[in-house]
Amino acid sequence: MAALRSGPGATGPRWRGLPAAATLLTVLLTCCVRCSAQTDKPSNIILILADDQDVHLGGMFTVTPLCCPSRSSVLTGQYPHNHEVRNNSLSGNCSSIQWQKGPESTAFPIYLNKQKYQTFFAGKYLNQYGKKDEGEVGHVPPGWDQWHALVGNSQYYNYTLSVNGKEEKHADSYEQDYFTDLITNRSLHFLDDRSPQHPFFMMLSPPAPHSPWTAAPQYQKEFSDVKAPRGGSFDKPGKDKHWLLRQPVSPMPKTSLTFLDNAYRKRWQTLLSVDDMVELLVKKLESIKELDNTYIIYTSDNGYHTGQFSLPIDKRQLYEFDIRVPLMARGPGIKPNQTLQAPVLNIDLAPTILDISGVNLTTLNVDGQSFLSQMAPTLRNGTARPFFLVEYTGEGHEKTDPACPKLGPGLSQCFPDCVCEDAYNNTYACVRTLDKGHDLQYCEFADSESFVEVYNLTSDPHQLENIVKSVDPAVLQAMNQRLIKLQSCQGDSCRDVK
Repeated sequence: MAALRSGPGATGPRWRGLPAAATLLTVLLTCCVRCSAQTDKPSNIILILADDQDVHLGGMFTVTPLCCPSRSSVLTGQYPHNHEVRNNSLSGNCSSIQWQKGPESTAFPIYLNKQKYQTFFAGKYLNQYGKKDEGEVGHVPPGWDQWHALVGNSQYYNYTLSVNGKEEKHADSYEQDYFTDLITNRSLHFLDDRSPQHPFFMMLSPPAPHSPWTAAPQYQKEFSDVKAPRGGSFDKPGKDKHWLLRQPVSPMPKTSLTFLDNAYRKRWQTLLSVDDMVELLVKKLESIKELDNTYIIYTSDNGYHTGQFSLPIDKRQLYEFDIRVPLMARGPGIKPNQTLQAPVLNIDLAPTILDISGVNLTTLNVDGQSFLSQMAPTLRNGTARPFFLVEYTGEGHEKTDPACPKLGPGLSQCFPDCVCEDAYNNTYACVRTLDKGHDLQYCEFADSESFVEVYNLTSDPHQLENIVKSVDPAVLQAMNQRLIKLQSCQGDSCRDVK
């Protein structure tokens, strides 16, 4: 039986030397999938949502490469132009009163609650959650029975939680406060205290591997010789790309390389505590005889880059490294050790979870579609989409960054070495075509240049060459028309673009 940790710092066994994502894959996909005995109780569901975990190949697409709008898409099943959360700021509608009165009031936990699911949340919610004048810690989103949400952005120590609407402050004691382990322990307590007569849904949102990359003490010496991968687009000039990609020095200075390698290594270290979380959850589910009737889905809100196109670290860009995230699942009807190629989006998580719970999806206002039919074809029929949208609204500062006085206003995330990762006019929309015959990406920027980027990922998987000037004009026109339709789509029309 998997025992509860005595405190946030206790640990279980480790698979030494493996990257965190590989360990998670082992845990999730090689476990027993389902006993032959059937149960009348609906399946339980656990969603683990990491923060800024990228994936090089495979996984899922996020429809926007930034925390708050992506998490809002996960909760609502909608593209950003429909839930209207544009970036991580209050002015960008992140956890604003407008969000609370609108999209949050119809997010998927509400429907689970109506299906008599016991619902539990622990971890980071939205970047501006709990802030003054936006409900503070007293605001508990509807649909949650147990609520343990971080105020603000990811931290590992010295943070504040809203615990069912009450403020709970934490300091810097590893045994009492390390946030990833605290989430784990409270989730295990929830499993002990739940009613076995009803199904449960848990959403666990650890801070890892988001900055400030604070690993648990026992993992701070791991991966000492690891560096960021040097292949693909690493330290390549952003030739023929939007101006933001043309401004970094290439090759990068040694200071940037040292910084990004250190960040990459620390990110891996923080994920080892997430490995512990998954392992202990699986053991607990086994001990309470719920593993065979529980779906576990592991993913992240957005990707991340470390050195690609000479951008040191961050997300927010339209390229594969920022819009691809892990997606691993196990549960009833899913065969182990298989990789599915059909495109899945983060807006598909909400309808998939509700599909598992038995909600009639035709009654929902979602842009995504359930991928239960792809995971478990014996349970559902369905088809894959050939086109989808990626959209992002850039962030900048009205005043010049004092550390980078030569750059001027309108920029943000200018570190290290005054390389800026975002700007007001880093605002774009892309249509992605992904089917058996094509793997194309067409993007338009909302800037003074009306800049366009086009990539054939079949021949150029690292998006090194912008082919906008050489591609067939008829192809450009067709993708432009699809993009126009997707940018204004809602519900069924988002899934029916031709």
